Amino acid sequence: MPPRSELYREFETPDLARKTVKLKAFDKFENTTDALNAASYLVDSKLPKGLYKFLKKECQGETLAIADSKLGKVISDKLEINCQQCSRGGADEGLEGHDMAPMSLGLSHSLSRYKLKFSPDKVDTMIVQTIGLLDDLDKELNTYAMRVREWYGWHFPELAKIVQANVQYAKLVKLMGGRTNTADLDFSGILQEEVESEMKEAAVISMGTEVSNHDMLNIKSLCDQVIAL
Repeated sequence: MPPRSELYREFETPDLARKTVKLKAFDKFENTTDALNAASYLVDSKLPKGLYKFLKKECQGETLAIADSKLGKVISDKLEINCQQCSRGGADEGLEGHDMAPMSLGLSHSLSRYKLKFSPDKVDTMIVQTIGLLDDLDKELNTYAMRVREWYGWHFPELAKIVQANVQYAKLVKLMGGRTNTADLDFSGILQEEVESEMKEAAVISMGTEVSNHDMLNIKSLCDQVIAL
């Protein structure tokens, strides 16, 4: 027997594992339901009742080689069996290939359906998280929209009363730029005809201050954020 530090090499392949260990005991599942129940426990590193009884009967006082370290700890705590972690290998000894393939396929399909089954708790969690995300996006949208209205309001304060919707306001500002451009632009894709006329009239008599090109670029950048959200 090689030193413990090199023992894993004896389990690197099924053939090597068979030369190192031999099958001592085997307990067959009565049906697919029992196999699925046991597998569902094992994938979560839990000890199924059938395996508990089997190990208690066959492995007391022995050292158990096991691939799942978490499951090994559970076995050690509940049955006081010494467990050593190792890689998988040789587990199919005594089973013919034509028997193993359909058994593995059937169990894997059943286990997949079990793991993907409907879970109300998980669905509720996703709904709560989605609502929270929408609330966060709404707050962020309002923050950017307020900044756009605040900054552009110095240049064209009358526009805030004419256009109430934040996204619509941002699209107008992005297209318009300076208020003096309204006469030469078509806003029919954003505003109704009467609202567009009201806005153009307000732009002519607006009491707003002038805005620099640099400030207008910053305002349009904020508009892009509002439209994207």
